[in-house]
Amino acid sequence: MQNTRRKETFRLVLAAMFAAFGVLLPSVFHMFNMGGPIFLPMHIPVLLCGLVCGWKYGLLVGLIVPFLSSFTGMPVLYPTGVVMMLELATYGCVIGLVSQKQNTLLSLVTAMLCGRLVSGLANVVLLGVGNYGIQAFVTASFVTALPGIVIQLVLIPAVMLLLKRTHVMERLEG
Repeated sequence: MQNTRRKETFRLVLAAMFAAFGVLLPSVFHMFNMGGPIFLPMHIPVLLCGLVCGWKYGLLVGLIVPFLSSFTGMPVLYPTGVVMMLELATYGCVIGLVSQKQNTLLSLVTAMLCGRLVSGLANVVLLGVGNYGIQAFVTASFVTALPGIVIQLVLIPAVMLLLKRTHVMERLEG
C-alpha cells in the first residue's frame, strides 16, 4: 500500500513537472522567434507525460498546458487553445494507453496521428467546413509541423531510452 502511494505521488510530481515544461518550453521557443506551429514545443512534455506517468496524467496535462499557456497569449484560448487542449489531451491519453501494449515509437506515431485527427475535427466544428478544409489540415498538421514531428520522433524515444537505462521507469512500474 505504501509503495503504491509513493509511486502515485511520484507520478503526480512528474506530471506537474511536465505541465510546467509544457508552459515554459513554448515561451523559450517564442523568445528566440522559433515558431510553435513549426517546432511543436508544447507537444513534447505532454507526450512524455503520457509515456512516463500513464494515460490519465497524460490526458490531464494535455488539457491543462494549452489552457495555462493561453494566459501568456500563446495560444489564444479560442479557438486555437480549445483545439490544442483537445489535441494534446488526445496525445497524452493515446500514448499512455498504446504504450502499455506497444513500443515507444509505435505509441508515439499512433498518438500523433490520433491527436492530429482530433485537431482537424475540432477545427471543422469550431471554424466550420467552409473555413477549414483538407488543405488547411494537411498544411498545419503535417507540412508546417514537419520539423516538430521529426524532433518528436527522434527526441522522445531517446529520452525514454535514457529513462529506462537510468532505472527511472522502474520506480513507476507495478
